[in-house]
Amino acid sequence: MVRIIKYSERTSDDGKTFFTLDVQGGIEMVKSKSTGNFYATARKTSILTTFDEQTCAALIGTEMSGSVEKEDCDAYEYTVKDTGEVIQLSHRFVYVPEKEQVAQKSKSVVADTNVFSQNGILEPVM
Repeated sequence: MVRIIKYSERTSDDGKTFFTLDVQGGIEMVKSKSTGNFYATARKTSILTTFDEQTCAALIGTEMSGSVEKEDCDAYEYTVKDTGEVIQLSHRFVYVPEKEQVAQKSKSVVADTNVFSQNGILEPVM
């Protein structure tokens, strides 16, 4: 499940304004690479909408099925807001609806055809 936590007004390249919904997944514990300590965090991403501002405001707090997943992408620079440090990332977070999660999991199952008879007669495998 994800929860809509806020909305943002954005401007497209052609100057038109639109709104995005910011969604957040559940809490997860992550181990710090530098200190070895655990900290609580939640994955966040934004979703494009066709809604007006009033509709977006009314949706804050709504829960939706699905999750926020990490996805590989081309490398880009990101500035950490708290420290001003510029780092290079090669991933982004995207919203994945629940039905697509099930489809992705089922795609990873591959049958081993070597265990099936090729001539229609059941024979022991050596």
